[in-house]
Amino acid sequence: MDKATLGGLVLAIGGVLLGLMLEGGNLGQVLQPTAALIVFGGTLGAILIQYPLPVALSAFRRLAQVFVEPAQNAQSTIELLVKYNNQARREGIISLDKELDTIHEPFLRRALMLAVDGTDPQELRKLMELELDNKEEQEEKIPQLFESAGGFSPTIGIIGAVLGLIQVMQHLDKIDEVGKGIAVAFVATLYGVGAANLILLPVAGKLKIRIRDEHIILEMTLEGVVSILEGMNPRMLEEKLLGFLTHAHEPAAVPEESNV
Repeated sequence: MDKATLGGLVLAIGGVLLGLMLEGGNLGQVLQPTAALIVFGGTLGAILIQYPLPVALSAFRRLAQVFVEPAQNAQSTIELLVKYNNQARREGIISLDKELDTIHEPFLRRALMLAVDGTDPQELRKLMELELDNKEEQEEKIPQLFESAGGFSPTIGIIGAVLGLIQVMQHLDKIDEVGKGIAVAFVATLYGVGAANLILLPVAGKLKIRIRDEHIILEMTLEGVVSILEGMNPRMLEEKLLGFLTHAHEPAAVPEESNV
């Protein structure tokens, strides 16, 4: 699990609710099913109007990546590519054909398959870069969807508040209930602004990082396969691929034990 996401969610929502209770409020005051239906139903409808259904479904499936650390990491990819390079130098590039069935990552499997088939390195690079560009163009819509939802929800929250106030104004003869009705009306605004700033926009930001990290690994994979095809020395290949890593991808350093 991604501890940063879980911790941030608890701190954000917990802080708002704690502040409410410190001011003498209670949880029941902000639990309004009607307001939730207006805000979340309206936001969902708006994004379905803006985005095709396959994009929306893909974005919802991606939500799990916000809470779970990615299974594939750059360091393990480097180790795998160096292993394939050593094997190719010892037994020839054709020997990697038997490894294809064990590779679950489609991009790596396709690149190695082209390499085994004797594709020219420059041609292989062009083919895989085209696939990479298409993938990047499709996946950049996913965080955009959550950003759009973060823009819609506060406005729909205001719509909910206005609808609540309309109902309140129709019952001004019951002046003792007007204040309570206004408070309930503004819960929709709270839901809209809270959903945008505590959930939707942060989710979009986290998915941007996740998707960019995935593309870095794919770019590194492509460079590694081309280098294997060109017969690069394994040590040089490892150093070349390490250049793709940022501090966020590097393994944590083990502190040295003191001799004292």
